[in-house]
Amino acid sequence: MKQENVHQGHRERLRKEFISLGAESFSEVRALELLLFYAVSRRDTNPLAHALLDRFGSLDGVFAASVEDLCQVDGVGESTAVLIRLIPELYRKSESERTLRERKIIDSTAAAAQLAKSCFAGESCERFLLFCLDAKKSLKKREEISRGVVNSVNVDVRRTAELALKNASSACIVAHNHPDGDVLPSQEDREVTKRLAEALGVLGIPLLDHIIVSGEETFSFLDAGLMA
Repeated sequence: MKQENVHQGHRERLRKEFISLGAESFSEVRALELLLFYAVSRRDTNPLAHALLDRFGSLDGVFAASVEDLCQVDGVGESTAVLIRLIPELYRKSESERTLRERKIIDSTAAAAQLAKSCFAGESCERFLLFCLDAKKSLKKREEISRGVVNSVNVDVRRTAELALKNASSACIVAHNHPDGDVLPSQEDREVTKRLAEALGVLGIPLLDHIIVSGEETFSFLDAGLMA
């Protein structure tokens, strides 16, 4: 009971510090320790926070890990892993909804890259997205075309074209992520881009760019002269 009271006092102090100062005042381990309070009861979560950071290298690495990989860390159960994965998932959903609500204009490579980065933050598997734009190049809809394991994603060209048409797109941008850290396009990426541009072109919908995201790095097919 005395040991539990010690942990409870520490938890209350950490919560109050967060309420007063926010997460900026916290180290990665203390921030993760605080988050783990809500999945692990009556136990010191500091060692577990250290174990997660040791295993995945950084707070960003922890949030990018899959539920399966998180559960490989001793002391991490499914509930804890789901809580950790929920953080980046909710962030991406919030950013996506805010972008749609604000009807952001995507009229430059920088704007397209920023939009794509917000969609892939903390993502551990490869995903392929379609951004449908109106005549003023404001974002109408974001569609997920496919989701796969690292370095493997199947892009359905026909479905992409159908979604672009369904959303009455005046133009489109596509984006996908490379979780392995290499932002440069593969030959397959180039071929998929060409097929998508041709399929959308038949419908009179120009494909403006293809953005690849890897961490904080981005690659633009348009800027690289690969959209011709």
